[in-house]
Amino acid sequence: MGTADRWLTVIALVSVPTVMFGGYTLMRLTAAGRLNAFQLALFRAGHAHAGVLLVLTLTALGIAARAGLSDPYTWVVGGLLAAGTISQSGGFFLHAAIGRPGAWSFGNTLTMGGAAALTAALLALAYGVATG
Repeated sequence: MGTADRWLTVIALVSVPTVMFGGYTLMRLTAAGRLNAFQLALFRAGHAHAGVLLVLTLTALGIAARAGLSDPYTWVVGGLLAAGTISQSGGFFLHAAIGRPGAWSFGNTLTMGGAAALTAALLALAYGVATG
């Protein structure tokens, strides 16, 4: 495992408890009746995406390590994965905070940008694995 693989994996693993805390927060806000149906749906979506995308990131970093990709290449892939995960899941939370049902907000744009970063990361990883 290279330096990039190691540090990016540590960052992803340390991020998992933040998603766990988000689940706790979701339960508390729901029990207290502090979220309307629109906000609840988006909070759930953001929370679920964050958890799944962290698992995807850990899997992708394992693939990068096994493929023997260079540290600079892995930093790019890992950076795109991190930015994509934060942007895609964070966009749901932002839309819950500032958006309205049926209307586009910057939260939607952020979610779409995150999806683009994740797509770029996975395509770059696939290319690195195929040509490495």
